[in-house]
Amino acid sequence: MTGPGATECAITELRTAGAPSAGTAGRSLSAVQAAKDPGRVVTAARDFLTELGVDLTRDGMADTPARMARAYAELFTARPFTATTFANDADYDELVIARRIPVVSVCEHHLLPFTGTATVGYLPSRRLLGLSKLARLVEHFARRPQVQERLTRQIAHWLTEELAPRGVGVLIHAEHTCMTLRGAQAVGSSTVTSTLLGLLRQDPAARAEFFTLAGMQ
Repeated sequence: MTGPGATECAITELRTAGAPSAGTAGRSLSAVQAAKDPGRVVTAARDFLTELGVDLTRDGMADTPARMARAYAELFTARPFTATTFANDADYDELVIARRIPVVSVCEHHLLPFTGTATVGYLPSRRLLGLSKLARLVEHFARRPQVQERLTRQIAHWLTEELAPRGVGVLIHAEHTCMTLRGAQAVGSSTVTSTLLGLLRQDPAARAEFFTLAGMQ
């Protein structure tokens, strides 16, 4: 992301896509740019660093406020995408799981990054989601000030609402720099969260299969 618009803060919202084509349906998840003054964002970053005693006159530091503004704008802005679904014509009734999906987000309490991986799975009913859209869905909810617990639930509940599957499971494993670089300074620690819905919550065998395929057992 480059240019003045990159410093604008992003607000995400769901927008219903146009009429679906035969056999497919789509729901567009868009990143909407708020009406913010990019120059003020850079000025605020400069003032913030100056008040912390950072010498911006040193060689290589003059453009740091602008780079900082662009970096946070990028972290707060997910790429828009259409979550295309397809009819489950083959009546596939086993788990669909995508593992090791990158997670890049920002702790809303300290505005420090947390990164890791997500495993997202569901037991289909009548609709299937394009596989690449599972990764894009994670990015959509991650690219904003977040907490890991909410992020996990948002992904799971979106899949439930959009696909009406028989079950959904989301597992996120992440390292929080607000824990490792400051405060407790618990270097090497990680946080695991999970949300299970439908049969993956109610059926012990389905639950165990999900965690086994996710690499947790």
